[in-house]
Amino acid sequence: MKLLSSNKKNKENKVKDYIVNNQESFYKVAYSYVKNQDDALDIVHDSICKALSKLDSLKDEKSIKSWFYKILVNSSIDYIRKNNKYVNLSEEALDSKYNSNDIYTDIDLERALEKLPEEYRIIIVLRYFEDMKIDEIANVLSQNTNTIKTKLYTGLRRLKIKIKM
Repeated sequence: MKLLSSNKKNKENKVKDYIVNNQESFYKVAYSYVKNQDDALDIVHDSICKALSKLDSLKDEKSIKSWFYKILVNSSIDYIRKNNKYVNLSEEALDSKYNSNDIYTDIDLERALEKLPEEYRIIIVLRYFEDMKIDEIANVLSQNTNTIKTKLYTGLRRLKIKIKM
């Protein structure tokens, strides 16, 4: 019995250490979904609470990263669904008369990423900004590895086109 509680305590400590050491990365991912500081912090807090309450679902301590990112991504999507205040605007709406005075000669990477559809953006963010492997991303998003590869390369092509324009 003591061995079992010792293993659980060890797992809990590893998860807590991982969360403390990577909290800024979690915030960035949540912010990429909601584009609001307070909401992103709420999502991260909610994700941490869920992770700590579901420690038993973590089978292998080596997969803490993908396990937690799966919780974070799902929490972000749930938050958007519950709050319904985030609306995807079409490019036509973004290029409306309100933005006509803004002429930029250099397109910032962040802006180009924001214009990508969410399914491509999150894969690019996880791959290049969070340094996750394709297999980990597939696990986080509950998709096939080949699907992730295809979406990654499609997203990179679309990003390249947006940056050139």
